Amino acid sequence: MKYFVKFISPGEYKIKYNFKSPLNKADFMFAECIKLNQLNLKHFYSKDVTNMSCMFIYCISLKDLNIYNLDTRNVKDMSGMFYGCESLKHLDLSDFNTQNVENMSFLFFGCKQLFDVNLTGLNTQNVKDMYCMFSGCESLISLNLLNFFTQNVINMNRMFSGCQSLEELDLSNFYTNKVQYMNSMFYGCYSLSKLDISNFSFEKIINIDDIFSGCFSLKIENINCKNKNFLIIRCPFYSDSNIIFNTSSFQTI
Repeated sequence: MKYFVKFISPGEYKIKYNFKSPLNKADFMFAECIKLNQLNLKHFYSKDVTNMSCMFIYCISLKDLNIYNLDTRNVKDMSGMFYGCESLKHLDLSDFNTQNVENMSFLFFGCKQLFDVNLTGLNTQNVKDMYCMFSGCESLISLNLLNFFTQNVINMNRMFSGCQSLEELDLSNFYTNKVQYMNSMFYGCYSLSKLDISNFSFEKIINIDDIFSGCFSLKIENINCKNKNFLIIRCPFYSDSNIIFNTSSFQTI
């Protein structure tokens, strides 16, 4: 691979890459570019790329990222793609084609300032791993996941842990018939007061420990779930939480 750097103005450069063969891996491509604060990938050719894992990991100063035309049609692995991008506040993924992605674990992990993210382009039909997907997104107040297809997901462990500003979450479209791990899924969601998990299935669950631990604002009457009796039996009571289970109207399973 050869690249050419052209000076535009102080702090602004134009980089041109020449690849000897089609680029099929972009994992860790901009990893730990800690001084990078702006990046425009408008003309980045990524049609053949299958791996974008940790592509921008620890770009801690990155504030402006243009990936609107990034071709992701063949990508299978997006794990940790924006891991630790703690200065990003806005992210538009509406143009993403993720129909072949299987791994979205740690996708936005540690994006502490992210509060505006457009996920309407995300096709999650083949995703199996959502471990820590939004973990540590401390500034997210709301999240629209109504386009998510989760019938093949196995791991949702810590998916929203540490989303301390998240107030409401509608996961009514989530089908979890294959999910085995939900432990600490909502851990530390201090502000979460309303939760819709009405289509959750727990038949394959192996670990659901600490699922609501630290959810100080969440009450059982504000959880829409057809399997509340399962939650009552399997989820330990935490004295630091307002979740109160009234077992009088449920039968033991």
